[in-house]
Amino acid sequence: MDFEEGFLDIEKIRVHVRQGDVVWRDHAMKRLRERKISREDVRSAIYNGEIIEDRPDDIPTPSCLILGANVKGRYLHVICGMLDEMVYIISAYYPDPNKWEADFVTRKG
Repeated sequence: MDFEEGFLDIEKIRVHVRQGDVVWRDHAMKRLRERKISREDVRSAIYNGEIIEDRPDDIPTPSCLILGANVKGRYLHVICGMLDEMVYIISAYYPDPNKWEADFVTRKG
C-alpha cells in the first residue's frame, strides 16, 4: 500500500495521475457533474496543490484532502486515496467560505 507513517505522498499521487493510473469513482463523477468541475480541474488541483488533511482511517483506502487550483486558478478541494499504485478520486468541491477560513486550509468552528 502507498501509505507511509500515516501520510499519502503528494509527489507519488502526481506521478500516478500523470501516468493515468486513476480511478474516477461513480460518486466523484456525479459530484463533478453537479458542481461543474472537470477532470482537468481535478488534475490541475493535484498537480499544483498540497495535502492539507490526512484521513488514514478512511475505508476502503486511506485518503487525503488536497487544496489546489483548477485550470482557471480557482481554489479546489480534492479528496483522493491511493491503493496498489492507483489513485482513487473520491470527490472534489469548491471550498465554502462559510465553512473554511480565508486560507481554505482551516475549518471554521
